[in-house]
Amino acid sequence: MSPRIAFNAQLLSYRQWYRSAGISRYIDRTLAHLAPLLDPERLAVFVGPDVPIGAPSLAGLRIIRTRLPTRHPVVRIAWEQIALPLLLGRWRADLLHAPAYVAPLASPCPTIITFHDLSFYLVPEAFNRQNRFYLQTFSRLAARRARRIIAVSECTRSDVIRLLGIRPEDVAVVYNGVDPSFRPEPDPARLARFRQEKGLPDRFILFLGTLEPRKNLRGLLYAYAEARRRGVTEPLIIAGGRGWQVQPILRVLDELGLRSSVRLTGFIRSDEQPLWYNAATLFAFPSRYEGFGLPVVEAMACGTPVVASNRASLPEIVGDAGVLVDPDDVDKLATALVSVLRDEALRRELARRGLERARHFSWEAAARATVTIYHEALACPHSAIPVMRRD
Repeated sequence: MSPRIAFNAQLLSYRQWYRSAGISRYIDRTLAHLAPLLDPERLAVFVGPDVPIGAPSLAGLRIIRTRLPTRHPVVRIAWEQIALPLLLGRWRADLLHAPAYVAPLASPCPTIITFHDLSFYLVPEAFNRQNRFYLQTFSRLAARRARRIIAVSECTRSDVIRLLGIRPEDVAVVYNGVDPSFRPEPDPARLARFRQEKGLPDRFILFLGTLEPRKNLRGLLYAYAEARRRGVTEPLIIAGGRGWQVQPILRVLDELGLRSSVRLTGFIRSDEQPLWYNAATLFAFPSRYEGFGLPVVEAMACGTPVVASNRASLPEIVGDAGVLVDPDDVDKLATALVSVLRDEALRRELARRGLERARHFSWEAAARATVTIYHEALACPHSAIPVMRRD
């Protein structure tokens, strides 16, 4: 009989806000592609009260819903550490997949944890004190009790091994995928209607992601201001939900006098994102730290030229398919923006390389690799990963 696999999907969200991106996208796509590979009756998905029953990624799966408002972090943490172990025991789970850094410390079954990054260690200033303390403390404890760890890039794997002291052989890389909806738009008329509907110009620079400090939007604004001094007239569109510490970004916008040439759209629904990428002349993503960098892959899959940071996982993910620059060098970032905007041949070449590069990232492949890790974890005779000694 196949094992009983439990999946903690409390961070799955379909609300129109910034928490529907990132980890929620990972959960949604992973579950959608795990379902055909496992016995759906023996895959239990624990969701919060706001997840709609008819969510496509949950079709056919055993759904266990909590009535508690786990969208609130304190409630979710308490539920994960107290209620979830009881539910796992009641359901007789053989394995729990915790898709976001932390698993119950008293889990009655072996656990697998996905690490998307270690920004709470490497960019601590981007977190409030309580959130940083929780993630640093509980992720380390949970990782040392886990049967296996999934990292979404070699960069994240290296960070997990180095910062948490986990043995290299017990941390596997499973790259995120890109959904087939992210592709060059085949219907020019549809794209033209979208431009008209959203009031978009023929040419513009796009940033898409949650507005938060590590995305380096202040640096992008300084570089864009310099690019305008060099003759760039294309507007900059900053798309994405507001995360935290947004006010410093808005202050820079006013200090540089860019209100008339920079547009903030707010949260963008996932079904509209491919059209935004397709409409853009250039996608700029100068983040200081990314564990994977899903927006750059989605932009490349749409054939949109990419200018990105040369930090953390982004060189690994982008390869030679984009222009990579130091995110803290305003002059070089401005030069990259100007070069790509002015050089049509370069844009065509980057688009070609990006389409080819994006084909390396598949949610189907990610799901198959995840199932392999499930089987490896279940076959492992040890209840936890031995940690590396630190002399």
